[in-house]
Amino acid sequence: MSIDIYKIIKRPIITEKTTKLKQQQNSYVFEVDINATKSQVKEAIEKLFNVDVEDVRTIIIKGKLRRYGRYEGYKPDWKKAIVKIKQGQNIKQIDELSA
Repeated sequence: MSIDIYKIIKRPIITEKTTKLKQQQNSYVFEVDINATKSQVKEAIEKLFNVDVEDVRTIIIKGKLRRYGRYEGYKPDWKKAIVKIKQGQNIKQIDELSA
């Protein structure tokens, strides 16, 4: 089964917390498609960035309640993947964004 890696990986998440995670554990954080599996995320990262993935952890974040005047609704749920890559390797494209 061929997968479209550009539909699985939506965007990198760059915050102070993820930058610290990158420096201490060589892990990068991405927003991924909510239906993507860990093996699909691993394959997509390896193909897209030419790195060796050691571990993938995924979390589904529930949408928050938002109000607009008297109307209220929820933001959509989304999935976050924490990807640990092999020691000594890095993803240059993301390192340039966070520098």
